[in-house]
Amino acid sequence: MGDCEWSVNEMSKKEKVEAMVEGGKASAAPPLGPALGPLGVNIGEVISKINEKTAAYKGMKVPVTVVVDTSSKEFSIEVGSPPTSALIKKELGVDKGAGIPHKDKVGNLAIEQAIKIAKMKIDSMMTRDLKSAVKTVAGSCNSLGVLVEGKTSSEINKDIDAGRFDKEIKAEDTEVPAEKKEVLKGQLEEVRKFYEKDLAKIKADKEAAKEAAAAPVESAAPAAAGAKAAPAAKAPAAKPAEKKK
Repeated sequence: MGDCEWSVNEMSKKEKVEAMVEGGKASAAPPLGPALGPLGVNIGEVISKINEKTAAYKGMKVPVTVVVDTSSKEFSIEVGSPPTSALIKKELGVDKGAGIPHKDKVGNLAIEQAIKIAKMKIDSMMTRDLKSAVKTVAGSCNSLGVLVEGKTSSEINKDIDAGRFDKEIKAEDTEVPAEKKEVLKGQLEEVRKFYEKDLAKIKADKEAAKEAAAAPVESAAPAAAGAKAAPAAKAPAAKPAEKKK
């Protein structure tokens, strides 16, 4: 899909305008304005609704579809969402996941952040239960080298099942207290320190293997023409046993 696509469904007399917009920052400028103008809808109202629905994706590009009934001029807005992994990285402010996720940790997500992401993605998940959606988000963290509350996904999901975070999930808390941010930072540093030697060894082994692969292969010097190979040395013969007189 390009920046903006416009399609018509003659049977239902509905038209669709599809565009990629920055969360909470859609405007009547191209591509949306020129595509919506001929449809006779209130452009300002459409833009306002788009920004309301995409506010949670601030700083990210999201797909938006505006469906307009050409007779009544009523419209609906469908908002897609980035992959869960992209939302996790956005929350943590990191560009990419870890190369060795089971040892290298790039971030530590708070349960509140996991809840925030789960709320964004729950419509596209196979569940409507927020607790299950949070567990799915935790699972995605594992492959990125991201901890949740200082734990791996299997560990944190056991805590979720045990009801440890029922209060936050029920209240749909999405704000991380300032003091908790420091705790999360400390947890991350502790885990990183634990795997520091392992990662250093893995790095050293990779560099050594790379150097060995790049080193030129030394060939044996060719033997002189006509030269005979030296005979192999023979073990000294054993002396015969002396006969007794």
